[in-house]
Amino acid sequence: MKVLAINGSPRKDGNTAIMLKTVLGVLEKEGIQTELYQFSGKSIHGCKACMGCFKNKDMRCAFNDDDFNECLAKMIEADGIILGSPTYFTDVTSEMKGLIDRAGFVSFANDRFFRRKTGAAVAAVRRAGSIHVFDTLNHFFFITEMMVPGSSYWNMGIGREKGEVEKDEEGLRTMRVLGENMAWMMKKLYT
Repeated sequence: MKVLAINGSPRKDGNTAIMLKTVLGVLEKEGIQTELYQFSGKSIHGCKACMGCFKNKDMRCAFNDDDFNECLAKMIEADGIILGSPTYFTDVTSEMKGLIDRAGFVSFANDRFFRRKTGAAVAAVRRAGSIHVFDTLNHFFFITEMMVPGSSYWNMGIGREKGEVEKDEEGLRTMRVLGENMAWMMKKLYT
């Protein structure tokens, strides 16, 4: 089994990455292979509604002018996907929104290939707005028919400056419980 965590932050190894790595650490201890894909240095734009994915049906976006198809191939390969985003004006980053829109569309065009994969949402926040980020990410999982484990609280961590989330003990504990629950669910579903 493999879990892909996607850091939707343009900031490499910041608070979102710290939280994702916390979840991945637990999954690795449970014997699950993991990978962290970071948007930093990557370009992912929004969907252009060209409908090329419905015409081509090749499990790719018709546009190959950014890093989307690379990320999508990793998502298709994984059994579990964790989407992480910082809170930008009470929502996900524009790059994460582009990923969600395009990945969902390509999935719909290709027999809903995300169906029954496991998905989890992680939100980094300075103070407020993270519940909307959490909802946006979970809406992607629900519309694509993915299975979503819960945790001991909403999957969020508080911190603004790089590394501040490490002081959020409850947030990190929530990430560890998420990792435990995701591992348990995946073992029940896929073994």
